[in-house]
Amino acid sequence: MQGKFITLEGLDGAGKSVATEAVVSTIQEAGFEVVTTREVGGTPIGEKLRELVLSRDSDILPNAEVLLMFAARSQHLEQLILPNIKAGRWVVCDRFTDSTYAYQGGGRELSFDRIAQIEQWAQGEFRPDLTLLFDTDIKTAQQRVRQIDSPDRFEKETDAFHDRVRAAFINLHTLQPERIKYIDATRDVEEVKSISQRFIKEFIDQAHG
Repeated sequence: MQGKFITLEGLDGAGKSVATEAVVSTIQEAGFEVVTTREVGGTPIGEKLRELVLSRDSDILPNAEVLLMFAARSQHLEQLILPNIKAGRWVVCDRFTDSTYAYQGGGRELSFDRIAQIEQWAQGEFRPDLTLLFDTDIKTAQQRVRQIDSPDRFEKETDAFHDRVRAAFINLHTLQPERIKYIDATRDVEEVKSISQRFIKEFIDQAHG
């Protein structure tokens, strides 16, 4: 039996990292082996590209940026994600292609159709089985990020940029509500974890019940 692919999405500071442990433990308690990973990154090449695209010193133009995202993703898919899924493991990934639509499509205002074309070329029909979207207002997200470390290249963008990113995420949820589950991440941390676990349990029941 193949494993499943679960992704966590949202603005930086929305609570993805906080919920990851709860998501992983819920899957493990159901008897499945779990591999965690992230984008941009997940592989040695992907991590090098992560340093490049997140560095505040990088002067990357939007078209080049989206291609770098998919270059890292292609490596990630072939080297880590697909082999583990085929081996029966569940893969939980912090960000995937929905972030490309949100950040490069929404934030950078690149063509969603063009991103879809690259997605189809790089991924074929492969898509996440379930996505948890952690949504919060821009101010709250930024306050949380600044408590951790200095902002990276995306985090230091304007409020207007992040407003477009957030709107794109919400639009993706509206278009694909069966796959993308909305979580109000302004709630208490324990409540966010609980909601995340509920969505995972419901998915496991549907997939393996």
